[in-house]
Amino acid sequence: MTKSELLPGERLDDLQNGFEIIQDPHKFCFGADAVLLSWFTRAQPHERVLDMGCGTGIIPILLKARKKGRHIVGLEIQPDCAQMARRSVIHNHLEKEITIVTGDIREASSIFGGASFDVVTCNPPYMIHNHGLQNARREIAVARHEILCSLQDIISQAASVLKPRGRFYMIHRPFRLGEILSQMVCYGLEPKRMRLVHPYVDKEPNMVLLEGILKGRSRMTVEKPFILYKEPGVYTQEALEVYYGKTGE
Repeated sequence: MTKSELLPGERLDDLQNGFEIIQDPHKFCFGADAVLLSWFTRAQPHERVLDMGCGTGIIPILLKARKKGRHIVGLEIQPDCAQMARRSVIHNHLEKEITIVTGDIREASSIFGGASFDVVTCNPPYMIHNHGLQNARREIAVARHEILCSLQDIISQAASVLKPRGRFYMIHRPFRLGEILSQMVCYGLEPKRMRLVHPYVDKEPNMVLLEGILKGRSRMTVEKPFILYKEPGVYTQEALEVYYGKTGE
């Protein structure tokens, strides 16, 4: 892809794993949460994966870079983002392995049918309507605030499209952990693994990684904390391993 093939405002970013992604910094660019979620997710080579709210397709592409999942479907409600994701899929020659669907998370079970995926991932909007100021740019506001779907919508639809014993992976903010766990249990997604992410070793966590199993037994493992930085601008060794594409498994 050349610069002349990019739309105004777009750029082509090297993911340092053999793939590239189209992004528009004036809309929304992926962050550490997408990288961490793709690393934390466990998906076998024969399994079918759904990424709910895939944005510009970063998690499906990162999962394929890590050789996770046989076929990955990205569901995205914003047509411009979905189209950008499709163009990145084509650019990386992943059309046979990744499909981008334009649609509403709240209608996932109607779109795909029940019990149709082995794994569901989601990097959802973290904030409810009364948390903080909403960005004036709609693409950014939708990515950060629960404007087009709620936490309950995400968890209930994930449970609907997962096969029995299917796995759900999500990254979120710790301040909503009580609500997240109660919603997961309510919809039969038994919390099985949790890992808190700290920006520095002496700072409180600002992200939480979760795994749930549909109709799993009641037992959760809390893994050791993940520390992102040793000092400003310097990743820890574990963070470097994650960014350079090791599986974490």
